[in-house]
Amino acid sequence: MHSVFETAPATSATAITFATKATWDAICADLPAQARQFALANGFTAKPGACLALPSADGQIAQVVFGLEEEASKFRDLFRPGQLPGLLPPGVYRFANAPHDVRLAALAFALGSYRFNRYRKTDAPDVRLVPPDGIDVAVITRMAEAVALARDLINTPANDMGPAELAEAAQHLAKRFGANFDCIVGDDLARQNFPLIHAVGMASSRAPRLIDLIWGDPAHPKVTLVGKGVCFDTGGLDLKPSSGMLIMKKDMGGAANVLALAQMVMDAKLKVRLRVLIPAVENAVAGNAFRPLDIFTSRKGLSVEIGNTDAEGRLVLADALALACEEKPDLLIDMGTLTGAARVALGPDLPPFYTNDETLALDLAVCAKEENDPLWRLPLWPPYDAWLDSKVANVNNAPSGTFAGSITCALFLQRFVEDAKTWLHVDIYGWTPSAKPARPEGGECQAARAIYRLLGERYG
Repeated sequence: MHSVFETAPATSATAITFATKATWDAICADLPAQARQFALANGFTAKPGACLALPSADGQIAQVVFGLEEEASKFRDLFRPGQLPGLLPPGVYRFANAPHDVRLAALAFALGSYRFNRYRKTDAPDVRLVPPDGIDVAVITRMAEAVALARDLINTPANDMGPAELAEAAQHLAKRFGANFDCIVGDDLARQNFPLIHAVGMASSRAPRLIDLIWGDPAHPKVTLVGKGVCFDTGGLDLKPSSGMLIMKKDMGGAANVLALAQMVMDAKLKVRLRVLIPAVENAVAGNAFRPLDIFTSRKGLSVEIGNTDAEGRLVLADALALACEEKPDLLIDMGTLTGAARVALGPDLPPFYTNDETLALDLAVCAKEENDPLWRLPLWPPYDAWLDSKVANVNNAPSGTFAGSITCALFLQRFVEDAKTWLHVDIYGWTPSAKPARPEGGECQAARAIYRLLGERYG
């Protein structure tokens, strides 16, 4: 993704004036007579998202006016300026006055310039922005590039984004930043004691694998990221209906987001010893597919009864979490597109997170708000842990019943977390169902920017 920021001097940049319904009358009164009459003739009232280019006397664009929500509105969208790249004529622009949050507006402008054009020509908006005063362009660009990486990976269909291709993307990232890269493939997973990852992926013609990336000074605090990399999820023998498979190319969204987060961490050179673990599989249907009521002994030694083959994400994460804990990380974070229950509870835009670390929970909530990267804490509710009990194994991966599905998934994963000083689990959706400012329809980067800010404040 090319930076949308104008680095050369741009004295002739077209001004963008932000207005609300409350401020529009005063802004309009200060306009030159011709521009004012043009705005009034077009019925511009500073409705949020409304954009109008005002002409100069010679017919050129004198300035642009753009509507925002009221400052005190509880429904204001701090990413509203992300609509601008899709509305503006080609050219170089600058902010003439301050939107509600200048830094987030500049980030939104960059995020709104994203286009996925791998399979058909899609002209990216030919618009550039002169960075507002006081904005760290490097940080904004770092975030925008990481978001573009996550979106590209998720938007790529499964025929071109299988376990091998996901590993190639991780290897490319490792090479870019001088990280060590390793990958355990196919039957070697069983031989090296990753039985759950192997079981989930063994029915596919595309071999499962465990991606392992390590970067940074070994003396620094150990931060480990684990991302669910289910490159396509049929549901296995507990087959999804066709409607449930339509966007299952996004089921590797956890992997895409931890790679985006890792890119930000490495690019910023945070003082951490970073490790990224991605179990990359395809949950397919074949004669050798794992079955309901099969039992596998996990890497940690816990026997797992398969209550549902469509609860496969937590299985592959379990083995990866067990590996991560073997080196006792200071902070262990896993992300995955795990449960429909999280969407039922909180919708597509608000991923739940789980942790027993109160300080981490409070800090992350603040970072999520400051980055306009919303998250909401849900409890690791101990009484529900008994719902995971099995009569024939240590644990069942999918208890019967429809209650608290996201919580029980988190509790299942918690059983495989040991010796990590702090653990954070995020149940993301990884998808924007309908376009919003700075967030086009399709694959989305969720939670990564908020967590990056948290890591930056702790380890910058």
